[in-house]
Amino acid sequence: MSARVPTSTVFRGSPPPARLDWTAHRYRAPTGRSGVTFPDINGRIAVTQGGIPINDNIRAAIADEQRYLTVLYQRLDDFWAETKDSMARALRETDGTPQGLSERDVATAKYADRLAALGAAEYGLCFGRLDFDPASRSAAESLELYIGRMGVYSKDYESLLIDWRAPAARPFYLATAVAPDGVQRRRHIRSSRRRVTGIDDESLVLTGTSAADAVSARAGLTGESALLAALDANRTGRMNDIVETIQAEQDRIIRANLNGALVVQGGPGTGKTAVALHRAAYLLYTHRERLANSGVLVVGPNTTFLRYIGQVLPSLGETAVSLSTIGNLFPGVRAELIEAGPVAGLKGQLLMAGVVQTAVRNRQRVPAGYIEVPFERDSLRLLKDDALTARKRARSSRQPHNKARATFFAEMINFLAQQYAARMGANVVGGPNLLDESDLGEIRTELRGDSQILAALDELWPRLTPQQLLSDLYASDAALAAAAPKLSAAERTLLRRTGITAWSPADVPLLDEAAELLGVDDSAAKARAQRQRDDEVDYAQGVLDIIEGSRSADFEDDGEEEMLVASDLIGADLLAGRQDAEIQTTTVERAAADREWTYGHLIVDEAQELSPMAWRMLMRRNPTRSMTVVGDVAQTSDPAGTTSWAQALEPYLGDRWHLENLTVNYRTPAEIMDVANQVLAAIDPQLIAPQSVRETGSAPWKLRVEAGFLAESLVRQATAMAAGGKKGTLAILVGHEQISGLAAAVESLHPGFAPASTNADPDLEKPIVMLTTLQAKGLEFDNVIVVEPAAIVRESDRGINDLYVAITRPTQQLGVIHTEDLPTMLDGLVDYA
Repeated sequence: MSARVPTSTVFRGSPPPARLDWTAHRYRAPTGRSGVTFPDINGRIAVTQGGIPINDNIRAAIADEQRYLTVLYQRLDDFWAETKDSMARALRETDGTPQGLSERDVATAKYADRLAALGAAEYGLCFGRLDFDPASRSAAESLELYIGRMGVYSKDYESLLIDWRAPAARPFYLATAVAPDGVQRRRHIRSSRRRVTGIDDESLVLTGTSAADAVSARAGLTGESALLAALDANRTGRMNDIVETIQAEQDRIIRANLNGALVVQGGPGTGKTAVALHRAAYLLYTHRERLANSGVLVVGPNTTFLRYIGQVLPSLGETAVSLSTIGNLFPGVRAELIEAGPVAGLKGQLLMAGVVQTAVRNRQRVPAGYIEVPFERDSLRLLKDDALTARKRARSSRQPHNKARATFFAEMINFLAQQYAARMGANVVGGPNLLDESDLGEIRTELRGDSQILAALDELWPRLTPQQLLSDLYASDAALAAAAPKLSAAERTLLRRTGITAWSPADVPLLDEAAELLGVDDSAAKARAQRQRDDEVDYAQGVLDIIEGSRSADFEDDGEEEMLVASDLIGADLLAGRQDAEIQTTTVERAAADREWTYGHLIVDEAQELSPMAWRMLMRRNPTRSMTVVGDVAQTSDPAGTTSWAQALEPYLGDRWHLENLTVNYRTPAEIMDVANQVLAAIDPQLIAPQSVRETGSAPWKLRVEAGFLAESLVRQATAMAAGGKKGTLAILVGHEQISGLAAAVESLHPGFAPASTNADPDLEKPIVMLTTLQAKGLEFDNVIVVEPAAIVRESDRGINDLYVAITRPTQQLGVIHTEDLPTMLDGLVDYA
């Protein structure tokens, strides 16, 4: 239906497009001219003037695509209206029974999710089109396929738009001139709201003689024009989806099988985070029945990062995904305390699992000899041998501590009852004890109700929470020595804390370990709930009895037809149940509130930062071991993090995991990566850096200043960088120990210059933000200034890794300001002019 348009590449907007340097296989940044002539991938020429295409065929093609887009949005509006009507009917139509209320809530939740998906598809609904060679298609197959954020069909159920996740859409991401898969042309459609603003075409028909054809075949990129436009655009402080520009190596990972563990190793700028998020959307599309009830969990390094990526999945129409940090995975605890590296590193070691286990067992005590406890007018003795026997039986039950406590208590109550009976029987009859089992039962009942007996038993086997266990452990030298004999005195000192009011992320896996060992004794809560339920049923039965009693005897006496009343139609159980309006919550909400929730799939970003104890906790959340792990071992900053995927995963997975490598750096310009590669070599000479696909023409610079003028120089250079070039976002990256003082100095010179810079959760949508290198992990900015690299390197044992992270954050420009000598690995920086 669309007009056939000569192959060309057309850009609209400012600045004009980059030029492709075929010799270097890298894109060069735009020159800023209002008009430019440049080749498309097959060497043909397209001309723009001020970003407006002058070719009549191009104008006609855009108009043609606009007509098609209008049809798609009309159908989107139809879907929206139909879904709203269905939700309204579901809210109205319920019989008031618990089942009816539950069905209503399930239906409205489904419609709410549908509305969210439709709203997400509003922007960029259709972004691509494939034109096929007639020889490659059957008579029943269309020669044109439109690709978008969701599937759209006509009222006659004819497919109008293919969901990007559907198998039919794969050629949009994989087809090349060498392997076209029947595709003759791939078109990227750019739009703003509901208006087509431009198109980019690629011909996948090799002429066999064009040098550009050969280059395109080797380059391995698809949709170069659209990709470059996305890479060159200003950042906003929020990650955008890459659904329009997914590359072949990324697509292969996104669509990998759900089962098993997939590890994605990728250097800076390779798009590993975006790939992981798009994989979540893809898996929910292809395995919705399996994952809808269990959910998908995405784990990120910090809350700043989670907010940065927070709009990606909703923009893809998926809301049934939980996002969390390690520090927030324990319900009721928000771990925001920042601990020194050695402390966090120690807590992350796997040996801490044994320390927590021993700490729990040490709270299961026995008397040194006996404990005398008053009972009635006498006293009873808690004997060591009895306690040893009771403890052995409780432990052999294999129940967690708090549940096994009931066994310990029952055994000890029985011993005490026998002790009391033996004494009382002998005193009463002066001979053999004649008390029978029913008498012993009464004694046991009295013992269970005695506060002093229960308090004494509680000292031997207390009911514990994870927080209480760790707080008591950290606060006592003796408890630490008993629970951690393999740790040195200096290491135990690192763990010492008193008066705990906050927890660190390194504490959370230990709390989780403790929760697993302690368990929850919910027998009392269940008993209370049952008593409450029985009371409600009794009350309902009373109501029915009153109604039944009000039945007129006249009807019976007169022989007339008996009138139906409530008691004829409903029982006390059902009447009581009608008062229970169970609150329906989403999968995400239920999972967040339940520590024992297990997810259908787990995605871990910046996974190299996870400690062995953190991995142990995550594996409990994902017993099927269906997971996607993404990271870069060269960027490990956490002292308990890993530099080997095998070391981290093999204890849980053996050899049942698969490694994929992302090799192309889309984000970081080649000029910056030339410097970063020297830092990478200092980390590990065996590591291979990803290849950058673009240049900016802007060399990364260094500026040395006097110590007393650091803040003043920083303000001046940051202001110049933020005002010049393409502008965009600017991040000032410093070491953790420097940020407070430097931010205060900058604020005093220029109030409001670095707002919320020392905040634990900074606002990334500010044009200028100051962050630590750890806060910047996983983020990207247009421009970056790194302050005092030597201090960053010196700050931790993995300071070089932190420096590597810092200098690979920019998409456009990098500057370094310092007062100390630079590490020699930064010799590639040029002096600021």
